Amino acid sequence: MPVAGLYFHIPFCRQACNYCDFHFSTVLKDKENVLKAMLLELENRKNYLSTNELSSIYFGGGTPSLLREEEINQFIQTALLYFKLSPDAEITFEVNPDDVNASALSLWQRAGINRLSIGIQSFNNEELKWMKRQHSQEDSVEAVRLAQSIGFSNISIDLIYGSKFQNLNSWEETLDRAISLNPAHVSAYNLTIEQKTELGLKHKRGLEPGIDDQLSVEQFKRMRKKLLDAGYVHYEISNFAKPGFKAKHNSAYWKQEPYLGIGPSAHSFDLNSRQWNYANNARYCKTIEAGEAHYESEVLSIKERYNEYVLTGLRTSGGCNVQWIEGSFGEIFKNHFETSANKKKGVFKIENGVYSLNEDGLLQADAIASDLFLL
Repeated sequence: MPVAGLYFHIPFCRQACNYCDFHFSTVLKDKENVLKAMLLELENRKNYLSTNELSSIYFGGGTPSLLREEEINQFIQTALLYFKLSPDAEITFEVNPDDVNASALSLWQRAGINRLSIGIQSFNNEELKWMKRQHSQEDSVEAVRLAQSIGFSNISIDLIYGSKFQNLNSWEETLDRAISLNPAHVSAYNLTIEQKTELGLKHKRGLEPGIDDQLSVEQFKRMRKKLLDAGYVHYEISNFAKPGFKAKHNSAYWKQEPYLGIGPSAHSFDLNSRQWNYANNARYCKTIEAGEAHYESEVLSIKERYNEYVLTGLRTSGGCNVQWIEGSFGEIFKNHFETSANKKKGVFKIENGVYSLNEDGLLQADAIASDLFLL
């Protein structure tokens, strides 16, 4: 029987980070109305998935650590009215380091949270101030250590590389600091300059430099070596885990497994179609309350499903399985994949019909995937 994931998008932050283009609002007076609408959406869409068993629940955002204990409990308890949790279900809660204290950690544990994703981003206080983050590097270290001392063993930390504040030496120092904290999981993302963000607008006006792509490549390679040497498994381009601690929720996305997204801008996938909620809090609430469609959707063609499998599969250590391609999409797709992939020398590792990318391939994963698409 298939299992699925449930995602809650909490679209509120105390302030905007200069690089972030996720949907959020800093106007917290609307929080109660949005949360009520989200609970109503969960009730209305309880039959969206073909299964009622969840392998994961994920609170993302935005800043979920803005939620009060009763609000977290209400989301989880409402979900359990309609779904059951797998025995080893993962319940992830994204938090900012400055929201972590003994009281908050205790209430998250009481609510059933068993995995924390801590948005550290940097251990450089000057860089954190530039990013418009509210915490310090000291807050980050204390947050991880306190969470571990209270009993959270499944902790992921987020890092960003590629900014103007970094060079190879400073990035290695960041990685050393991260490894010294012994988190179960590390997510590290190359900084991107999105047009509508503060950083994007300043870059357009010539007030911020672009990304040094060659430096980013070298930082990626150093990161891989250091984390692999420290015992982490590199299982997705931006994600490293200690054995047994791969993120179940995000892995389901990459494996093309079903999930239900609740909240403004949240996406859902039922294996055949995708839905994405309106990325506007007021419009989302209004349509939910009126019983109207609060999302847009598309039914995926077999070509689109194949292309998505290739795109996500090649980002992971699990790669793409030609037998699975044939069984899911047909012989034409299998032959196309093998013919196209075999033209690309030096970027694939091939074992028992599974094609995965080596380090050089990972650096150009999206371009390689696009060359393997069936158009």
